[in-house]
Amino acid sequence: MSRRGRVTVGVLVGVFLLFTLLGWGIDAYTDYLWFNEVDFVNVFSGVLLTRLLLFLVVGVVVALVIAGNLYLAYRLRPMLRPHSAEQATLERYRMIIAPRLGTWITVLTLIIGFFAGLSAQGRWKDWMLFRNGGSFGVQDPEHKVDVGWYVFEFPMLRYALGVAFTAVVLSVLGALAVHYIFGGVRLQGVGDRMTTAARAHLTSLVALFVLLKAVAYVLDRRALLLEQHVSPGLYGAGYTDVNALLPAKEILAYISIVVAIAIIVFSNAWMRNLVWPGVSLALLAISAVAIGGIYPLAVQNFSVKPSLSEKEAPYIQRSIDATRAAFGIDNTEMAPYRANNVVPPGGLASDSSAQNARLIDPQLVSQGFTQSQQSRGFYDFGKKLDVDRYTIGNDTADYVVGAREINDDKLTPQQRNWLNRHTVYTHGYGLVAAPANQVVCGGLPYFVSGFLGDDRPPGCSSATEEIKVDQPRIYFGEQSSEYAIVGQEDDNRKVEFDRPQEENNDAEELYTYTGQGGVEIGSFFRRLVFAIKNTESNFLLSDAVNSDSRLMYIREPRDRVEKVAPFLTIDGDPYPAVVDGRITWILDGYTTSASYPYAQKVNLATETQDELTGQGTFALARDDVNYMRNSVKATVDAYDGTVKLYEFDENDPVLKAWNKAFGGDLIIPKADTPASLEAHFRYPQDLFKVQRNLLTRFHVTDPQAFFSGQDFWQVPNAPDAPSSNQKQPPFYLNVELPEQGETRFQLTAGVTPANRENLAAFISGSYVDNKPVLEVLELPDQTVIPGPVQVHQKMTNNASVRQQLNLLSNNAQSQVLYGNLISLPVEGGVLYVEPVYVKTGNQENAAPLLQKVLMSYGDGGTYVVLADNLKDGLDQLVTQGKRAQTGNNNTGGNNNTDNNSGNNNSGTNPPPPALTGELATAAAAVDKAIADVRSAQQSGDFARYGQALQALETAMNNFETASEAAGGTPAPDNSTNPSAPANPSGNPSPTPSG
Repeated sequence: MSRRGRVTVGVLVGVFLLFTLLGWGIDAYTDYLWFNEVDFVNVFSGVLLTRLLLFLVVGVVVALVIAGNLYLAYRLRPMLRPHSAEQATLERYRMIIAPRLGTWITVLTLIIGFFAGLSAQGRWKDWMLFRNGGSFGVQDPEHKVDVGWYVFEFPMLRYALGVAFTAVVLSVLGALAVHYIFGGVRLQGVGDRMTTAARAHLTSLVALFVLLKAVAYVLDRRALLLEQHVSPGLYGAGYTDVNALLPAKEILAYISIVVAIAIIVFSNAWMRNLVWPGVSLALLAISAVAIGGIYPLAVQNFSVKPSLSEKEAPYIQRSIDATRAAFGIDNTEMAPYRANNVVPPGGLASDSSAQNARLIDPQLVSQGFTQSQQSRGFYDFGKKLDVDRYTIGNDTADYVVGAREINDDKLTPQQRNWLNRHTVYTHGYGLVAAPANQVVCGGLPYFVSGFLGDDRPPGCSSATEEIKVDQPRIYFGEQSSEYAIVGQEDDNRKVEFDRPQEENNDAEELYTYTGQGGVEIGSFFRRLVFAIKNTESNFLLSDAVNSDSRLMYIREPRDRVEKVAPFLTIDGDPYPAVVDGRITWILDGYTTSASYPYAQKVNLATETQDELTGQGTFALARDDVNYMRNSVKATVDAYDGTVKLYEFDENDPVLKAWNKAFGGDLIIPKADTPASLEAHFRYPQDLFKVQRNLLTRFHVTDPQAFFSGQDFWQVPNAPDAPSSNQKQPPFYLNVELPEQGETRFQLTAGVTPANRENLAAFISGSYVDNKPVLEVLELPDQTVIPGPVQVHQKMTNNASVRQQLNLLSNNAQSQVLYGNLISLPVEGGVLYVEPVYVKTGNQENAAPLLQKVLMSYGDGGTYVVLADNLKDGLDQLVTQGKRAQTGNNNTGGNNNTDNNSGNNNSGTNPPPPALTGELATAAAAVDKAIADVRSAQQSGDFARYGQALQALETAMNNFETASEAAGGTPAPDNSTNPSAPANPSGNPSPTPSG
């Protein structure tokens, strides 16, 4: 290359390095400023120094090992080489390399060391846990080693072994190349093909590789406890692993040591050739295949498979116990729930849990919040609101809450210039809340807080702020995707849009930020830095940036906590709460691990995916974990962005290790958590989803029953869209479930048997004395109580309900939407509540209005109402229950499924008179229609079921006409529930003949 070409290349490389280093430097400096703002500099410095240390140490060590072997190969070159065509060809390469050998070795090893260092710095989490990890106090069931060794030490040891393998392999290849180029290894010519020095060097490296393989076999013995069973899909060492593979690994480790010694001895001290070392390596390979592969395979096929369940039973038990412990489901409280009451009891209407069933769907009501509680088009509450509980007066109830934020995408083109986006529309205003089961003004929630002014429609909201907020401004929120520049030199010069004026809705109130949030950017240097970082010259040119300016960036609560605590997995659903008069975002943080022995490994993204993922909740990363704890409750102040990490699980060894790694005071002790904040803690959704999904299998603790899988459950699909394969999400309710004895704010979900649609169990998660409690109410195996998908289909296919639903969507511009279907175990049975919304208009952002409440009790199809509100629905269900009990002469609280006679005349009431003539014919037609409905319902053919319901309605009308003609014989009252006789539970149904 010419001198000019070399200069050009040098300049280009220099410019590239300059801009690369400049970019890294600016990113590091702005990160430092951000961490300094939130007072977590120890996290920034700790992570940065650890990554630099690993980069340098591993990179330098790998580079030195390879460089040393390359240089040693050069020093061991023969001084005299026999003449041959091969050596003549290699001479020109020697002439190029030899004069600048040091440069070549340095450049090559620096490149290798750089990439090795890059790989190592990404292992900073493993290194920190390795240095600071402690004991779990639990031993693995096979090796009797503390679980802490697997969680804290094993990942780093495994990586270090991989680095050693890499360094040795590259050294072998590099040394072989140097020996070949400089004549130590020859392919042609007379005499030995390898000099004594080259043979000693290369065989020593190969022996070192074999010794590392022995270490790998030792680690593999422990790693077997983290790998998957052959059957039945569990993790950990099974029968074949323990009885065949573990001994095989140990034998192979000893063989590897013997082979390593043999390679050195036979190559250098005795025969001094490569025949026997080659034979030794071949024997090692054959042993690995025979002992480590063929023998375990034979044990599996000829010993284990013929009696698989019996052989694997102890190891299945290990996996069950480890999984339940690793995911915190080992203390789940299991209780039976017979659910044998299928007739609405008289106490249903007054049951507090039934009255607290949530009607407002946080996903559907967001547009209602937006349209009713905004006076500017750029305000938004997000795709999904949140559910929390508040005590107003002496009553604690659940509320649907939403933060009124500015959505930058809704700004007009005129408002979307740089000045407006970053200095004017900087913050939202107010936390809007509404009771979760109260609807007013044609289907809108009853708002109790977050008002922009005093102009409120009477009856549609409270007269005063019932949830008072001292600082309603929201500078840090879920929609704060843009950076904001706040602060003015002149206190009288306010530029930030605050809210519309109360007396003139077209005018605006302006505001100047007075808090301590954001990074100070008053100096020219900082403005220059952020101008380069954001590629925006206005940081230097605009008058909006002055000596008092503060820059707010990384404003989303989830992003802030993830940056402050990069070792945590953050729940996908942050929620706002009013704590001590301030709007505070609360987030759940999880510590996880993928190396808990024998525990089942799950993918967080897959396990937490449901109907709401991406619709207001964040999807978790696709991480495979087998240990999970809700160890931290994090908060972000909506006004100044302050981040705090509160300890929630005091016994989590992983959290203790991380806290120690960052100085010991990163996490605020649980005892110092304010009571006002604890009052708003709720069971985290993503953890509950993982635990719920695991409980569908791991509620079975007997290994034989687990192996058969007959008692497994599954999470049902979304009831109104079962073909979408989207799972039904859990729901927050403020209710008292059976066996609890008090009203709790809890997360609830129903599950069904595997490959069936009837209900199997209720799972709930709540806090008692600020400690997590998981509870399962398990229904009998022979239950006929339907699951969510079945209930929705039964209720919406009820003839009377279907007719009313058709009236709600009587034009092409009306759309019926179904809210969250709540399954609630009350009064010895199951109550189902599903709000019905109507969305009018073709606009996508039209607000759905809650118009009706779809409710049923028992088997989901016999007692169904479509009411105007929750109270009316409960009253109607009770009325239907009383009619059923009177018609069947059943005075008990429950109908017994053993009573299949249809009529019960064993009481004191006289039997009904016999029917004659046309009335008897009409009654017989009704009886036949009832039988057809039952048959269609049990078959699951909903088209046939609908036709049978129509035939039943016709038969009932004919019976009523015949009754009037016969002199007013009372006909059965079926106006509320035409499908009442269709009762698959076997309970007596009110028929004309009875």
